Amino acid sequence: MSVSSKLKYWLFPDREREPGAAYDLWAAGYDDQPGNLMLDLDEQVFTNLFSRISAEGKRVADIGCGTGRHWPGILKRQPQQLTGFDVSEGMLQRLNAKFPGAPTSLIKDEKLPGLSDHSCDIIVSTLAVAHIEDMESALIEWNRVLRAGGDIIITDYHPMALSKGGKRTFSHKGKTVAVKNFIHPIETLRRIAGQLGWEEIRFMQRIIDDTVKTYYEKQNALHLFESFRNVPIIYGIHLKKKDGPA
Repeated sequence: MSVSSKLKYWLFPDREREPGAAYDLWAAGYDDQPGNLMLDLDEQVFTNLFSRISAEGKRVADIGCGTGRHWPGILKRQPQQLTGFDVSEGMLQRLNAKFPGAPTSLIKDEKLPGLSDHSCDIIVSTLAVAHIEDMESALIEWNRVLRAGGDIIITDYHPMALSKGGKRTFSHKGKTVAVKNFIHPIETLRRIAGQLGWEEIRFMQRIIDDTVKTYYEKQNALHLFESFRNVPIIYGIHLKKKDGPA
């Protein structure tokens, strides 16, 4: 595996795959990625945001759940129910192997099957929003299933990193596969959130700086580190749906 492939997101391959098809290929090896900068940063950002909300007895929807990377931490908070949604059947199969009997559904056309209006207390979505072409339609659907006063936690690749050529890539049968992304400026997310009556509680981001330099040093990729120094690489946002009629 090349240095850039190990870093997962700075390659510029000739072809991108749709998220569902790409993650079907990636699913078997997705949980075996030690030293993956983005997964490590995502764990830090998500844990920071999620730790600030009450989850006990709550109904949680994980949109873009993948193999359930965050599920052990979420389940420790004793939610009433945790339901996973993803566009990849392969990722859901891996999740169900780790959490037998967990309720999961395949997302099609941004719809969340099986969830009635105002049936969720918390929505989480990690490293997934940039894979959604029509973000506004997706957020409207999330708003449908979220109760008034409910919480939304989103983490994702920072659009500034994507705009500079950042890619989500992995190796499959000796070839580099890139997952298709769409660049959604954070201000666009904030605008849609405001229209839906979501209040921003907290925003955080991590940049490429000396605190992550060791990831590049270990892979002999300091040239990439210098190219992207001071570029925001990941963000997290906690939003809350304003109280009002359900």
